Amino acid sequence: MKRRNNKLGWSFTSPYLIFTAVFFLVPLIWSIWLSVTDWNMMSPEINFVGLDNFIKAFTSPAVRAAFFVTYKFLIVFVPMALIISMIVAVLVNGLPKFKGLYLVAFFLPYLSSGVVTSLIVQGLLSYNSALNVFLRGHFGWDIDWLGTPMSALVIISLMIAWKMSGYYALILISGLASINHEIYEAAAMDGSGRFRTFWKVTVPMLYPALFTVIVLAVGVSFGIFTEVYQLTGGGPNFATNTWQMEIFNQAFVNLNSGYASAISLMAAAVTFASIGVIKKMLEKWGQRNGWT
Repeated sequence: MKRRNNKLGWSFTSPYLIFTAVFFLVPLIWSIWLSVTDWNMMSPEINFVGLDNFIKAFTSPAVRAAFFVTYKFLIVFVPMALIISMIVAVLVNGLPKFKGLYLVAFFLPYLSSGVVTSLIVQGLLSYNSALNVFLRGHFGWDIDWLGTPMSALVIISLMIAWKMSGYYALILISGLASINHEIYEAAAMDGSGRFRTFWKVTVPMLYPALFTVIVLAVGVSFGIFTEVYQLTGGGPNFATNTWQMEIFNQAFVNLNSGYASAISLMAAAVTFASIGVIKKMLEKWGQRNGWT
């Protein structure tokens, strides 16, 4: 009976294991092998170069800049996504009815393609767009939204935060629904105002949902590519040139696939390490609020 159950369990898990092996394990092994070669994806000749690609990446100003740009996106995008999704969750949760309808409306941008949303934003911020024509005609402002380093980074972060906020709001609303209303009644009896109740009751009680949202948002910030490629191409002056953009340029523009693989492995290590550190910080915050 036990052996039969084991076979049944393996039969159910085998599709996922096969998928993981084909689409994760094999590409990882291939990337590790490429990282120690100088293959350009076109030449039949492949030379072993050892750790030269990693040494070159460690000393490259472009890779170093991409490292800092990725963290800039993290610093700007994560709080932005958290604030927007929290506002959406609190407002929708306070509605007397039609919550599901509003949630679907906010969730729709998450289902849209990054290319489509980027084209919409590009049209809205183009020189002859209605917004820029209005600003020039009434205020004399001629703003190059995507041509200034800081504004380009903020706009891309805001666009991705808008797109992801509906998904994150769903997670936060499930957390809000799990909070016992008796806690709010007790806080009100103690004379706690809305703002104080939100910070002292709602936010600590939302810890599991907030933990999930923050970790997911951090993961997204390390994988930003489509929006940057579509809107700025990594500019201006490499101000939005992320890890993913640098890997793409090296692999498919400069045809340095071995070097690009080395950068991608370094980026993966930095990503996992950063998420690990942030998870530890969140766990300590949760322990201070009674979550173990």
